[in-house]
Amino acid sequence: MIEYNFADKNDMAFLMQTRLTMLKEVNSLPADYIFSDEFTENTRLFFETDNQSTVLATDDNKAVGCATICYTELLPTFSHQSGKRAYLMNVWTDFSYRHRNIAKTMVNMLIEQAKQKGVTEISLDATEMGRPLYEKLGFTASDECMTINLN
Repeated sequence: MIEYNFADKNDMAFLMQTRLTMLKEVNSLPADYIFSDEFTENTRLFFETDNQSTVLATDDNKAVGCATICYTELLPTFSHQSGKRAYLMNVWTDFSYRHRNIAKTMVNMLIEQAKQKGVTEISLDATEMGRPLYEKLGFTASDECMTINLN
């Protein structure tokens, strides 16, 4: 039976394992790929902050899914007067557990938490595979966003 929990610092091993596994899969990296020390340390430090929440889906103590929401505050606007926004990312389900509504359950948990925190907008970058899920949950595509990569 799948269990869903908001992760805390005691789940750090699960958090790190799940995120790195997800990143390898999404980016088509080899299973033996080694992330830099800087990347893994900054990831660990971020998971320790209150600026994010992560839901872990587990089956018999095996991490089978994760979803993270990052919270931020911006200067209030007319349409977002609290300035509280969020970014949904790293929604992933282990291949052998897909099509069981695991991702939907995790994202819904994060949406409800965001509402409780007064967030007025959640944004995300969707893969083609994830787009139908997000559309079912009420997310819509936007032509408003432009970005610049400063790397």
